[in-house]
Amino acid sequence: MSFTPESTDNTSIATIRTLAADVVGKANSGHPGAPMGMAPVSHVLFTRFFNANPKNSKWFNRDRFVLSNGHACALQYILLHLLGYKLSMDDLKAFRQLDSLTPGHPEAHHTDGIEVTTGPLGQGFANGVGLAMAQAHYGAVYNRPGFDLINNYTYVFTGDGCLMEGVASEAASLAGHLQLGNLIVIYDDNHISIDGDTAVAFTENVEQRFLSYGWQVLHVNDGDHDLAAINGAIVAARAEKTKPTIVCLKTTIGYGSKQQGTHGVHGAPLKADDIQSLKSKFGFPPDQKFYVPKETYDTYRAAALRGAKLESQWNSLLAEYAKAYPKEHAELTRRISGRLPEGWEQKLPVYTPADPAQASRKLSELVLTAITPALPDLLGGSADLTGSNLTKVKGTVDFQPPSTGLGNYAGTYVRYGVREHAMGAIANGLHAYGGIVPFVATFLNFVSYAAGAVRLSALSKHQVIWVATHDSIGLGEDGPTHQPIETAIHLRAIPNLDFWRPADGNETSAAYFVALKSTQTPSVLSLSRQNLPNLEGSTIERAARGGYVLYEVANEDMTIVSSGSEVPIALEAASLLKKEGVNVRLVSLPCWSVFDKQDEQYRLSVLRSGAPILSLEALTTTGWQKYSHEQYGLPAWGASGPYLKVYEKFGITGPNIAAVSKKVIAFYKQKGGQVVSPLVKAL
Repeated sequence: MSFTPESTDNTSIATIRTLAADVVGKANSGHPGAPMGMAPVSHVLFTRFFNANPKNSKWFNRDRFVLSNGHACALQYILLHLLGYKLSMDDLKAFRQLDSLTPGHPEAHHTDGIEVTTGPLGQGFANGVGLAMAQAHYGAVYNRPGFDLINNYTYVFTGDGCLMEGVASEAASLAGHLQLGNLIVIYDDNHISIDGDTAVAFTENVEQRFLSYGWQVLHVNDGDHDLAAINGAIVAARAEKTKPTIVCLKTTIGYGSKQQGTHGVHGAPLKADDIQSLKSKFGFPPDQKFYVPKETYDTYRAAALRGAKLESQWNSLLAEYAKAYPKEHAELTRRISGRLPEGWEQKLPVYTPADPAQASRKLSELVLTAITPALPDLLGGSADLTGSNLTKVKGTVDFQPPSTGLGNYAGTYVRYGVREHAMGAIANGLHAYGGIVPFVATFLNFVSYAAGAVRLSALSKHQVIWVATHDSIGLGEDGPTHQPIETAIHLRAIPNLDFWRPADGNETSAAYFVALKSTQTPSVLSLSRQNLPNLEGSTIERAARGGYVLYEVANEDMTIVSSGSEVPIALEAASLLKKEGVNVRLVSLPCWSVFDKQDEQYRLSVLRSGAPILSLEALTTTGWQKYSHEQYGLPAWGASGPYLKVYEKFGITGPNIAAVSKKVIAFYKQKGGQVVSPLVKAL
C-alpha cells in the first residue's frame, strides 16, 4: 500500500496531540507525553490500516489493538472517540474521574473498544502474543480455500518500560519461536522513562535482542514527521508472514510541548501556558479546550465506514461458508457466541470410594482426557512441566509452526517453556480473543511468578484455568523452596478468582465443572502430588457449592473443616475420636469464594453454631479464621523429606489431629456458653 498524503493528516495529528494535553490537563493527572509523541503513527495506523467497525466493536475478524504502555491511555480514548465508538467528548472530559468510561488505565469490559486491560507494564505485550496465537489457531482450524475468514492482525504499542519488564521478554521469545507473522509491535523509542533518560538503566541493543528472538526488525528514524516511512514500515510488517515484527519508531515524547523530549512531560499534565503555546504552534485556537476540527472527525468517520463495509463483506462470506461447510460454521459461530457445546458436563468422571486412590493432578488429567474431545474451545499448555502437571491429553497435537515439524497452528497444546509470567498473560490474550478457554499449568509455587497476570485475569474477567500441581508439603523431597505455604491465601484474597483445592475425584470434577461454567472468572486448581482416596459422601453436585458436610453427626462435639489432601487426615481423626465416644462432623471446603456465594441458610447449615470448629490445612492458617474458631496448619516454611515424614514432623496426622481436637473441645467446654458459628457477623 503506497502512501498518499492527505491534506488533513497534519490537522488530525495535531488534534490528537492537543486533545492529549487537554484530557490530561483537565484531570490534572495522567501521561500526556507518549500520546503526543505517538500521534503520527496512531493516525497512519487507524486511518489507513486498522480494520474494525466502531458500531460493532465485537466483530470477530476485527484487527486487535493493544496499548501495552497503558499509562498512555489518553491516546486510546482519543482514538476511540474520533472513530465513533461509544465514547463521547464528555467521557474524554471525565478522564480519570470516578465511575467514568475513561479510567486511569484501559480496562476491558468497561470501555467499548478496549480489548485487554493494561497499565502494569509488559502485560499488554504478552496479551498481544495471545491474541495473535488465537488468530493463527482459528485460521488453521476454520479457514478453507476461498474462505479466508479469520485473518486479522494484532497491533501492539509498546515503550521502553514494557521492554524492560521480564514478561515482555518471555512473550517475545515465544512469539518468535511460534513465527507469528500476524503480530506487529510498534516500539515508541523515545528514550524516556519516569526516572529520566533511559541511558540510566536501559542501554541494550533492542534490534539485536529481537533479531535473536526471530523477529523482523524495522526502523523509522523520524516518527515525528515521516508519515511515508511509518506507512512503509506497517506495509512491510504486514507482508512478513513467518515472523512477528517490531517497528523501532524514534519519537519525541511530548512533541510540541515546551518540555518535549524530557521526562517532565512523561507523567504530569502540561502547564496552562504550555497547552496554549502548543495549540498556537499547530494553528488551533489557544483558548479553546477539547477542540476537534470537522475535517478530523470526517477523516476518522471515513475510516469507521470502511470498517463497517469490511464487516458487511465478511458477514456475506460467513453466510457462504455456512453453505459450503455447515459443520464448521456451526461450531465457529457457537464459539463466537461464547457458548460451550451442549452436554459436555456428562463427560466428567464420577467416582465412588471403591475407586483407587490417585493424586488429584492425575484426577485432573482424567478430567481433561474425558472432556477434551467434547470441547474444541480448550487451548492449553504447561510451562515445561507437562510430565508433572499431566496436562497433555493423548492424541492432541502441539500448537507449533508447521515448518518446525513439531505440530501445527490447529494444535491445541502449547509448549510455553519456562515462562510462567508470559504464559499467564498470553492466556489472558487468548481468552480476550473470544471462543477460547485457555488452561495453563505449572507447580502451585510458580504461579507466584505470574502474579501480575493472574491479578489482571481476575480484574479483566478472563476465564483462565490454572492447573497448579504439587500444592503443599505433600510434594515432599523438593523442600521449602517448592512448597507453596503462602500461595493459597494470596490467590484466595484476589477478588473474582476461584481457588480450588479438591480432596478427591468428584471434587476435582466439580472444580472443572464450575471453572468451565464461570465464563467471567479465572480459576486456580490446586492439586496434589500424593495419592488421595475417593471419599464417602463426596459428589460433583455437593462439591460444586464450594463447601459441604462430608461426614455428618448429630449433637457434635466439634466440626473439622478442611480442604484438599488434608480432608482424609481429618476423616481419620474423626474416626479415631468416634471410637472414644467423641462426635466430630467433617466439612470439606474446596473453594472459599464459591462457598461464600451460597445463600446464608446453606452456609450456616454447613458451618453451624453449637460446637467449636477447627480448620486443618497443610499451608499457612491465615484466612481460616473466617470459617473456624481454631486453626491448625503450618507455622512457617515446610521441610525437605519423604512427604509422610514431613506431615508427621508438623503434626498433620490423624492421631495428632485427634489429640488437638480433644484439646479444642475441652477448652470450649471449660469456657462455657453458646458457641456461635464464625460466619455469624454484624457486617
